[in-house]
Amino acid sequence: MDISLSRLLLFLLLLIALLSCVSAADKLNMCMDGKHQITEPRPEGQLYLQCSPWKDNACCTANTTEEAHQDNSYLYNFNWNHCGSMSEKCKQHFIQDTCFYECSPHLGPWIQPASESWRKERIVDVPLCLEDCTSWFEDCKNDFTCKENWHKGWDWSTGINRCPRDSRCRPWTEIFPSAQDMCEKIWSNSYKYTTLTKDSGRCMQMWFTGPNPNRKVAEYYLSGGPETVAMATGLQVFVLLGMLLR
Repeated sequence: MDISLSRLLLFLLLLIALLSCVSAADKLNMCMDGKHQITEPRPEGQLYLQCSPWKDNACCTANTTEEAHQDNSYLYNFNWNHCGSMSEKCKQHFIQDTCFYECSPHLGPWIQPASESWRKERIVDVPLCLEDCTSWFEDCKNDFTCKENWHKGWDWSTGINRCPRDSRCRPWTEIFPSAQDMCEKIWSNSYKYTTLTKDSGRCMQMWFTGPNPNRKVAEYYLSGGPETVAMATGLQVFVLLGMLLR
């Protein structure tokens, strides 16, 4: 191979390796470009109640987490009680869901561009741990709702979401026959139902205590396997370079 061509190839592959490493590393610790998330993750020691597990590294502020616990908060003016009062045990899961969405710094592998006026990015097919999805469904199955997809189609004429005129409040299990139906459909496929359990290290946890377990999960999906992101994105390219330059 011509020496100038090999040098050019070497430069290009090194550049690709470096860019891949930076991109993957960023996706391990990043915030969505959304309505309330901050630009970069940082410690937030005063996060409120159910959002407190993210206090060491968060994409949300204390004010956001306090509002996440309120009915009809200023975050999105969303009314959980659109079909009568939502049960407290069900509401706790939606609060936790809000904390997860607003605060998580490890959603990079599932962030995609969004066309909504209120955000530029969203999450798609985040693999939820089985325990989180099934407990959410079990704690809400005796409640009522009028819609399958809560992202769109509401009547916002009063400033908060109301059931559209062509709908009626029905038992939860008529709208969502299973945990999979609920977890995948309620937020436009933001979440993916899985049979993976929390001890698998391959699913994202909404409920946790202590160190955030989701960084390792994001690392796994970014690398395509159990290797670290550096091994997956950088060192493999350097191995190829070595072979080419022998």
